[in-house]
Amino acid sequence: MKTIGLIGGTSWHSTIVYYKLINEMVGETIGTQGNPELLIYSINIEIMRAQDAEKINNKYLEVSRKLQESGAEALVICANTPHMAYKFVQPRIDIPILHIADATGKEAVRLGVGKVGLLGNKPTMTKGFIPELLKDNYEIETIIPEGEALDKSHKYVSSELTQGQFTDEARAFFLDQISQLKARGAEAVVLGCTELPILISPESSDIPLLATTDLHARMAADFILGNS
Repeated sequence: MKTIGLIGGTSWHSTIVYYKLINEMVGETIGTQGNPELLIYSINIEIMRAQDAEKINNKYLEVSRKLQESGAEALVICANTPHMAYKFVQPRIDIPILHIADATGKEAVRLGVGKVGLLGNKPTMTKGFIPELLKDNYEIETIIPEGEALDKSHKYVSSELTQGQFTDEARAFFLDQISQLKARGAEAVVLGCTELPILISPESSDIPLLATTDLHARMAADFILGNS
């Protein structure tokens, strides 16, 4: 089995889910008598809250190099928003970063989806590092919430979900946004905050919900097993 490095901590709640899922998914193939070797570096989420792009880039490069030097053969950034550092970090290291939008795009293509809605915090929805990759690599159009809903989505993610709070109010808001995105033509909705799948179940929606955490974990498990 190959060794991957997990860059977590943003938030630690979803990092736990990544660790659990990857072990379970690999276990489906190798059985429960063993488990994959994983390297984990947990970053302080405060660096993301400050939204200083230069500091974020440099921190993720520093951590990526440490994991590479420790034997990682690929990296998984265990959250959506830190993928904003991907274009800076990837050319400066010698191992691949398994991109969360690639995991999402492949599933959308498998489902025959050409237009998705995207939910998450404001940087994830507006900065382009996920929509651009979906468009360039998979010809998938992305739409996001409109008006005040952008700020409200950001508030729920940053003030509640990433701090381990999962309220009925937040659930009702995001379910309403899924309905609105569907009405605007979305054929599926990307849960682009790695805590959103903890809040909302696939059964809550009548269109597919692309849970980036699960899809990304599967991508990691496939790499570990040599299936990618």
